Amino acid sequence: MGLLLGDTAPDFQAETNEGPISFHDWIGKDWVIFFSHPADYTPVCTTELGFTAKLKDEFAKRGAKAIALSVDSVEDHKGWIKDIEETQGVAMNFPIIADVDQKVSDLYSMIHPNANAKVTVRSVFVIDPDKKIRAMIVYPPSAGRNFNEVLRLLDSLQLTDGYKVATPVNWEDGDDVIVVPTLSDEEADKLFPKGYKKIKPYLRTTPQPNK
Repeated sequence: MGLLLGDTAPDFQAETNEGPISFHDWIGKDWVIFFSHPADYTPVCTTELGFTAKLKDEFAKRGAKAIALSVDSVEDHKGWIKDIEETQGVAMNFPIIADVDQKVSDLYSMIHPNANAKVTVRSVFVIDPDKKIRAMIVYPPSAGRNFNEVLRLLDSLQLTDGYKVATPVNWEDGDDVIVVPTLSDEEADKLFPKGYKKIKPYLRTTPQPNK
């Protein structure tokens, strides 16, 4: 069976364009967005890496950082980065793992043979400071990812870790949230001084508590 939510993200040692890393040491006390790319010098990946580099300050505000993976070499990464910086108008500011032997790809089930046995699919792992996998997203190689959604997901995870709430469909930071059903009304009265709207006994909404 592959990795599941709540599992500890497997540790590994790898080469990157910024030098060798030990993954758990590299994570440190941060949240991490770990995402794979089918190959270097590919158009969709070029746009994704450029956009992710532009999000560095947004990640930093959330105590998070990004790291990418491709099965190509460090030298390929370094050459490709020049193209990314030229075409996307941004300086690369996070490492790309060179998983030439595909050990990390296999460890994280990033190779889906029935889709393409030679490249990684577009996997995203959101990993918390305790090294736990909190979310996973998998796209086919042909579809570019929405990294605004990755930020939204990270916001939801961090909010719901701190408060007894869940985020509803299409929630954006600042919108009302849902009081978890395990709380009684009496408990909710104490925890949510802004009050809440009781739509159904199991559906109660309240203003986002950290705003």
